[in-house]
Amino acid sequence: MAKYRKLSRTSAQRKALLRNQVTALLYYGRIETTEAKAKEIRKIAESLIALGVKEKDNYELVKVQGKVARKDKDGKRVKEVVDGKKVTVYDEVEKEIKKDNPSRLHARRQMLKVLQPVVSVPKDNAGKKKATKKVDMVAKIFDELGPKYADRKGGYTRIIKVGPRKGDAAMMVIIELV
Repeated sequence: MAKYRKLSRTSAQRKALLRNQVTALLYYGRIETTEAKAKEIRKIAESLIALGVKEKDNYELVKVQGKVARKDKDGKRVKEVVDGKKVTVYDEVEKEIKKDNPSRLHARRQMLKVLQPVVSVPKDNAGKKKATKKVDMVAKIFDELGPKYADRKGGYTRIIKVGPRKGDAAMMVIIELV
């Protein structure tokens, strides 16, 4: 007996489909798909959330010195003339960052093997490239989903049957995060 469903696709197509669907599930919280795909998605999504729950607090806060460009009231960089050249003025700033411990770093890399990059586009600025921003899905799993499901022992997703699809009568379901 096979350990996974082939979904009538080549291995590369199947992996890409599952990666996209898992990413969409974790980003939106619920998606509609066929029953066979949902059961495969559930395996992957639950393992990612379990990693997030296990490693959610496994970091240390570190203070770092950094240089940040000084800006004027309009938000533009302040420049000075030094030796006949215009040079940007920088200020020393102390920041506090999260430094992953080795097991959390490994979990982060395991998640990045599965998750696709997500680009968020606000509705009011649709079609403008400047308005888009990348969403860090791994941070979302660690910071939002990990604490949310910390007291659960599993079963982070729910599959609800919707009914047969009109074209080919495939059973459609909604898979959502509990």
